[in-house]
Amino acid sequence: MGISEEKSSLRTRYRRERNERYIEHSFEYLATSPEFLQAETIASYISYGDEPNTEQLNRALIKAGKTLLLPRISGEDLEWVQWNGDDGALQQKKKLREPTGVAITSLSNINVIVVPALRIDRSGYRLGQGGGYYDRALVHLSAWSIGLIHPDEISGTNLPREPWDIRLHAAATPDLVLRFNA
Repeated sequence: MGISEEKSSLRTRYRRERNERYIEHSFEYLATSPEFLQAETIASYISYGDEPNTEQLNRALIKAGKTLLLPRISGEDLEWVQWNGDDGALQQKKKLREPTGVAITSLSNINVIVVPALRIDRSGYRLGQGGGYYDRALVHLSAWSIGLIHPDEISGTNLPREPWDIRLHAAATPDLVLRFNA
């Protein structure tokens, strides 16, 4: 079995496991972690289904005066749009809610990026949903990156990796931030 097939099989298994034991948690506490406090511009996302819920975190960041950017799919890539918390500035696109408005042109001001994941291993590599959007985006960012997962989704064994997979700086569960060594 090749790496792509192994990843696909793991995605199926991890989605099923997540669905069977999903409990909603808050990640709002991250807004007071050092990396978030120091950041001026934070890229996050709007969670859906049984993904770790980002709503309270996103609203806490806006309330704290941070510039919050949300992704929008544009072809094979993500583009980033500033969001002020107005649900009316979001549109439904299949399973996702995406921001409307003009995308920013420079990614250099992004200090922190919050990334979805199905699993993250102890080396900082994640298994995402399989579209590759975040790995393509992370290549262009120098931001501190953190993946959100449920409490039991830190993998004790290395996840399969491909050359384009990008290592995260940290993983967050509802009560723990695991920072990876550089």
